[in-house]
Amino acid sequence: LRVSAEKLLFQVDAESGDLLVKDRIDREQICRERRCELQLEAVVENPLNIFHITVVVEDINDHAPQFHKDEIHLEISESVSPGTGTILDFAKDPDIGMNSLSKYQLSPNEYFSLVVKDNPDGVKYPELVLKKSLDRETQSAHRLVLTALDGGVPPRSGTAQIQILVVDANDNPPVFSQDVYRVSLREDVPPGTSVLRVRATDQDEGFNAEITYSFLAVADKAQHVFSLDSVTGNIITHQPLDFEDVERYTMDVEAKDRGSLSTRCNVIIEILDVNDNSPEIIITSLSSQILEDSPTGMVVALFKTRDQDSRENGDVTCNLSGDVPFKIHSSSNNYYKLVTDGALDREQTPEYNVTITATDKGKPPLSSSRSVTLHIGDVNDNAPFFQQSAYSVHVPENNPPGASIAQVSASDPDLGPNGHVSYSIVASDLDLQEALPDLSDHPTPSDPQSELQFYLVVALTLISVLFLLAVILAIALRLRRSSIPAAGGCFGSVLCSKSGSEIPPNYREKRSQRSIRILKAPTTQSFTVPTNPLRDCSDTHSRI
Repeated sequence: LRVSAEKLLFQVDAESGDLLVKDRIDREQICRERRCELQLEAVVENPLNIFHITVVVEDINDHAPQFHKDEIHLEISESVSPGTGTILDFAKDPDIGMNSLSKYQLSPNEYFSLVVKDNPDGVKYPELVLKKSLDRETQSAHRLVLTALDGGVPPRSGTAQIQILVVDANDNPPVFSQDVYRVSLREDVPPGTSVLRVRATDQDEGFNAEITYSFLAVADKAQHVFSLDSVTGNIITHQPLDFEDVERYTMDVEAKDRGSLSTRCNVIIEILDVNDNSPEIIITSLSSQILEDSPTGMVVALFKTRDQDSRENGDVTCNLSGDVPFKIHSSSNNYYKLVTDGALDREQTPEYNVTITATDKGKPPLSSSRSVTLHIGDVNDNAPFFQQSAYSVHVPENNPPGASIAQVSASDPDLGPNGHVSYSIVASDLDLQEALPDLSDHPTPSDPQSELQFYLVVALTLISVLFLLAVILAIALRLRRSSIPAAGGCFGSVLCSKSGSEIPPNYREKRSQRSIRILKAPTTQSFTVPTNPLRDCSDTHSRI
């Protein structure tokens, strides 16, 4: 179990599974002035899967309100009527909720009071209101202390010194044509583009009717991005815009006449997104090896996409390039799974270079690609095979034991132990061959003629055996025929006419044995067998 995130602020205790803070978390730095939610992914392996974690960073009151300037200088005419208000610089507090800016306080005095008003964007700003008519001759300057407090417990505060100079009469303050100016601007406009023009008028004449424009309590970033013409009130871009950095700028513009009477308006500039960011592909987990017998649908990699653009410009789809046995499954929160989608064969393809392409739906669309190499692991799915189906070997008959007579070779395309080959003899005809020398010596296979002689000897031996069997069968048939009783026959119950002697009882057996011994003679020798059993037995014997 491990945590995957862009900024590793957390870690997981491997034993307990507790989510631990790894580094100091500054909510204001990470999330600025909005609700702070950090998205984490817990990656689990064996099997590979992912879980989403949301960590909400709660605010503490670790920042005090702060004014843009420590001192505020005002010029107010002695002719200004009680009830006239002057906008003051507001304070900022990066904390949120109850810890953010809550109220303002003004040091006690008899001429001025404080009114707190809200901007359309929710910012509280103070307005200094005249309670009593001023007399420059009586008191030409006033010093006040403006305090901003937040709602924390205990509250934090910041102060600014107000220096008020009383000047001669200026009866009418400037008035803007509208209180709030709104405009939308594409983020790809070049620097120097005119955004809008604010306009204020003053009913006074001459010197007291001359108006100058200036930004009032504007963030440093906005002051660098936009510039304001102090005479015309024209706002133009000073630097390139970036929707992904800032989506909206809110600025206060002050119009002040020569008599130091002023008024303010609010300018809101909405930045419109254009498709200027290509999608990113971030690999969060990748299997080091995939066995070639892995089932279809097994997760081999996890990745996510990120597009800083918004709406359809940030809507991303993913696909694979080429014909590979893998496919992409969409998970959640722009997460995807790369899974197997076909049979794998390491012997045919030991690795795949898979290219993932992410494309957004902008017009025109932007895309990016990321390649990953997937290594296929071996399993024992191939049997060894010989280079030849049969081997013919010539062996001399007087070889010493242990002499090498031949070499066979087999191979196995599998790897490691799966591809190691051992040899053994599972069947042999050596016993039959030994029975065949008993019949005749092997010729020395020194040349083709010796090998031919060997086969001739074997053939003659087989022919002799077959011939012997045929003769034995013929004699057996003849003996069976001669055993039939006949008058005066030599093999009947009477005696032979010439010898007068009785036929020995084992005559037939001896005769058969003699016949067998005679057949072992060379095949070119001829012999006769008596065909008439009634002839003299002694004569027959002598003939044989």
